[in-house]
Amino acid sequence: MVELPSLRIRDQDGVRYVDFAHPPMNLLDADLVSQLAELVGVLEHDRTTRVVVFGSADPDYFLAHYDIEDLLDRTAPPTRPGGLKPFHQLLERYRQLPQVTIGRVEARARGAGSEFLLALDMRFAASGSAVLGQFEVAVGLLPGGAGTQNLPSLIGHARALEVIIGGADVDADLAERYGWVNRSLPADQLPEFVDALARRIARFPADAVQRAKRSVQLAAGGRYEGLQEEAHLFNELLALPDTRSRMKAFLEAGGQTRQGELDLTWLLGDTPPLPDAS
Repeated sequence: MVELPSLRIRDQDGVRYVDFAHPPMNLLDADLVSQLAELVGVLEHDRTTRVVVFGSADPDYFLAHYDIEDLLDRTAPPTRPGGLKPFHQLLERYRQLPQVTIGRVEARARGAGSEFLLALDMRFAASGSAVLGQFEVAVGLLPGGAGTQNLPSLIGHARALEVIIGGADVDADLAERYGWVNRSLPADQLPEFVDALARRIARFPADAVQRAKRSVQLAAGGRYEGLQEEAHLFNELLALPDTRSRMKAFLEAGGQTRQGELDLTWLLGDTPPLPDAS
């Protein structure tokens, strides 16, 4: 396999374990996105790996979000795209992998980090430490990595609006009640549970597992059109002066720093910005 320095990878019993290790906070920047693209290319042609488990080597962050500075460097005209944007394409490739994909969430997964999880087949979260959230509206955007399409199919229309427009963090127990994650488990039980599930699936006939996965995925129709519309609306917002001003203010307040993102309630207006977040 090509060298992927921000991904700690090990294989055992047909299961590939991938832990994010991209300091300072597992931010989905161009470097990490490039490595994820390399990894999915390998997995698409891998006939040995049956299950892929994604976790994190960082105790505070599973995946943060997409790099705001990168977004600010773009000029996105509010035109309707002819196809899917690159990040959509990447997550769709993960969604359609022949392997079963599982997220083991023990820390924060917000924005595009949450959307990466939504592209996986299953999600299991640690009670008391896992945090999920889609905060994009608070900075003038909307979830642009299929979050507006994938989240409603999991938790329903009204709850998806609560999460996306309300912007607040959701803990593991509430995420389980909503259907965002399969289960919320005590932190000391989560790794063992996920390992056992992954290894059991890896022992089953690969052809049966792959066809069962594909058949279930067909229940969600009309994805392409929905993703196109999400991309168009995202680009419209990205071009607005108010959005760009809010994104810059987010960065200036320390919103893309390890300390500043431990608690994002200040972004929602619930508390003032952290004094040491810059």
